[in-house]
Amino acid sequence: MGKALRQAREEHGLTLRAFAKRLERDPGVLSRWETGDRTPRPEQVAQALTSLGINGERYEEVVALAHGADDPNWVATTLPAQRQQLEALIDLERRATKIIEVSPLMIPGLLQTSDYIGAVMKGGGVPESELAARTSRRISRRESVIGHQPAELVAFIGEAALHQVIGDRSVLRAQLRFLDQVAAKPNIELRVVPLASGWHPGLEGLFLLIRSELGEVVHLENRKSGLFLWPDSTSSGSWAATLSSWPAP
Repeated sequence: MGKALRQAREEHGLTLRAFAKRLERDPGVLSRWETGDRTPRPEQVAQALTSLGINGERYEEVVALAHGADDPNWVATTLPAQRQQLEALIDLERRATKIIEVSPLMIPGLLQTSDYIGAVMKGGGVPESELAARTSRRISRRESVIGHQPAELVAFIGEAALHQVIGDRSVLRAQLRFLDQVAAKPNIELRVVPLASGWHPGLEGLFLLIRSELGEVVHLENRKSGLFLWPDSTSSGSWAATLSSWPAP
């Protein structure tokens, strides 16, 4: 929600101070709204959007975010909500200090090559007209772990993912070579979870655990929906304890 407010303000060419003056609010309060450090009430969000002349579907989407901003979990099942959640995920990845990605059946999304991404999306029924844009978007997310000041990445990859042919064998070979290259980076650690390892959390589906100055959040995704979980300190500790006992690099 904070990012949506910031984008709306910037699209109208307003500085934070100028926008605060228009709303007759403290610039520091608006800044904390935009960074997520403080949650505005729905009526405050509505006032900000109205002052910018924003209405219609976009207005409704952002105000809806304000109504659910304090919920511990965020489920996205509609296309607008999924777009908002993807924006939030990208923002969190860019802020991250550490990302743990658990992917039992496919190569982790943050480390997929363009051909591998294309094969996954084609197999999943993504329209041809959307393939290039979606592939580019996925690749751009990689900057959070291989770009300037990258986050630490620990990727748990199911052994099956290393054998699953997606696209064709040449696509898989190139993907495995890319994994070998990025594994040499000091901030990236790859761990393979053997088929004989028994039960582990990844068997229930892929997930991301993202740590940043905003705290810790878990993101789960499937073809039809996405879910953000904000674990409390107790559950967060149990996640960390379980992951720390997994296979060595």
